[in-house]
Amino acid sequence: MSKAIKAPKVAKASKARATPSAAGALADLQHAPVVLDIAGLTLGDDDRRRLEHPLTGGLILFARNWESRAQLTALCAEIKAIRPDVLICVDHEGGRVQRFKTDGFTHVPAMRKLGEMWMKDGKAGEGAGAMAATDAATACGYVLASELRACGVDLTFTPVLDLDWGESGVIGDRAFHSDPRVATVLAKGVMHGLLLAGMANCGKHFPGHGFVKADSHVAVPVDKRSLKAILADDAKPYEWLSTSLTSVMPAHVIYPKVDAAPAGFSSRWLQDILRGQLGFTGAIFSDDLSMEGASVAGSQTQGAIAALNAGCDMVLLCNQSLNGGAPVDALLDGLSEALARGEWTPSADSEARRIDLLPQTAPFTWDELMHHAPYQQALSKLPR
Repeated sequence: MSKAIKAPKVAKASKARATPSAAGALADLQHAPVVLDIAGLTLGDDDRRRLEHPLTGGLILFARNWESRAQLTALCAEIKAIRPDVLICVDHEGGRVQRFKTDGFTHVPAMRKLGEMWMKDGKAGEGAGAMAATDAATACGYVLASELRACGVDLTFTPVLDLDWGESGVIGDRAFHSDPRVATVLAKGVMHGLLLAGMANCGKHFPGHGFVKADSHVAVPVDKRSLKAILADDAKPYEWLSTSLTSVMPAHVIYPKVDAAPAGFSSRWLQDILRGQLGFTGAIFSDDLSMEGASVAGSQTQGAIAALNAGCDMVLLCNQSLNGGAPVDALLDGLSEALARGEWTPSADSEARRIDLLPQTAPFTWDELMHHAPYQQALSKLPR
C-alpha cells in the first residue's frame, strides 16, 4: 500500500448566495460540519456548487447514486477532484442495509448472523462458536470496507451497536445480539476488519435504539428507562469500545429521565455522558436531520444548530437533494447566517476529528483486490 495521504485544508467556496454578513463569517472558516447528498448518478452544477461550499465536509451516497462499479468509481473521483478533503460516506452495513448489491459487490449477511454463530458451538466444544463468529466479524468488516474503498468511498456508517431487544423493527437483524458483551466483541471484530482495509468506523445509535418499538425515521421514539438501566445495557458497548470507536452517531430517541431532547441534540448525552463519563474522543455525527425523530428540534437548520451546540461535529441531511435540492441550500444558507449571528461556534477540534476519518492509505483497485489473498480468505469466512 502507498504512503499516507495528507488531507488538504477546507476549500473556499463562492459566496454568491450568501449575504454580506454570512460571507464574512465564512471567509476564514475552518470547520466543515455538513454532510449532504446528491440526486443522481453524476454531479450536476448544483451538486458542484454545494460541494465547494466551505460548510460542506461530507457527502453520503444512496442506492439511487449507484449503477455500476465504474460509475461509482468515476463519481467518487469527480467528488474528490472538486474537494479532496470531503468525506464520502454510505450506509453499507450488510443485510438489508447495503446500498451497492450488484456488479461484483458481495452480499454481506445481516449482523444477527454473527450473533447466531456465536451461540452455536457444535462438536468443536464450548466457546468455538464465539471464536468462529469473531473471525467472521472481522471478515465482514474487511470485505465491506475493501470493496467500498476500491470504488472511492471513505466511510461506512457501521457497526450498529444497538441491542436486539426484540421490539424494534427498524433495528431488528441489524443488531448483533441482545447481550451487550456479545455485541461489543463482534462489533470490535467488524471494526478490526474495517481497519485492515484502511477505513474508520461509526458506532450507532448512541445510547441505544433497540429498546423502543417506534422507528425514528417516521416517529419520535421515547425510551422511559432510567439512566442507570441504559448505561447498564445499551450504552455498555460505547464504554467498552471507547478506545476503538473513531466516530459515533446518536439516536433520534428521547430518554426523558435523562434529558427532554433526543440524544443527538443533548449536551447531557454527548458531552457529559459520551465524552465525559464514557471517555469517547472521536467524531460525533448527527443522524439524518430530515427524519421525523429530529423534528422536535424545529426546522432542519434549527436542528443542525442544536446538534452542533450539543456536541456533534458533523450534521447529516439526507435525501433532500431531489427536485432541485432547496432544503440543502436552505441548510447551507441558514447555517451561514446563524454563524454570522453567533448562534453556533466553529470548532477546530471538530474539524480535526472530521479529517481524522479520511483514509490514510491508498486503496487497492478492484482488480488488485480480487487477487488479494487476505480478501479471498475473508470471503471464505463470511456467514452463510
